[in-house]
Amino acid sequence: MKIGLVRHFEVAHQPSSNLKLMTPTQLKEWLHEYELSDVKDCLLEPDKGIWETCYSSDLPRAIKTAQKLFAGEIIETKALRELPIFPPTNINFKLPVVLWLFLGRIAWMLSHKSQVESKAMLKERVKYIVDEIILKNDQDILIVSHGFLMIFLRKELLKQGFRGPNFKKAVNGEIYVFEQETYT
Repeated sequence: MKIGLVRHFEVAHQPSSNLKLMTPTQLKEWLHEYELSDVKDCLLEPDKGIWETCYSSDLPRAIKTAQKLFAGEIIETKALRELPIFPPTNINFKLPVVLWLFLGRIAWMLSHKSQVESKAMLKERVKYIVDEIILKNDQDILIVSHGFLMIFLRKELLKQGFRGPNFKKAVNGEIYVFEQETYT
C-alpha cells in the first residue's frame, strides 16, 4: 500500500487593500479570505504513481488541487483541514501578517486559550483520519491536505509502519510517497 501526501497548490491570495500591518480583526478577515481563495496551477512530475482513491481536506484550495490531480470521486473531510490559527489577543494594535501567524503558532504550542484546537486534539484528529484511511483501503491513496498538518500526517504514517521522505515544510504540489513496510 502506498499513500501520497500532497500539500495543496500555491494559493493565489493577496491581503485586502495590500495591508502590510493588520489588527487582529483584519487578520481574521484576511485568514477567511485565504480559506476561500483559488490556487495557482502547479506542474507535477508524472511518475509519482497512479492513485486509486483520493482523500482531501474540504477547504476549497485542497479540493481544487485534488481535482487537478485525481480524475475520480474525491472523499472530502474536515479531518484533513489545516490547524486554524487565531490571534492570541484582541487588543487593537497592528503587526505584520507573518508576525501574527508566528504568534498564533506559539500560542498554539503553549496551549493558549485563544487557540481552539490543542496539540493533543490535533494529534487525535490525525490519528483518527489515518486509521480510517488505512482500515477502509488496501490500495494506493492520495491525500491532499495542508502544510502544517502534513507534518503530523507524516509522523502518524511512520508510527503506523510506513516509510517515506522527511520534510520540514512541504512544498506546494509536491507528492510525498509513503509505502507500508511488508514483512516476509
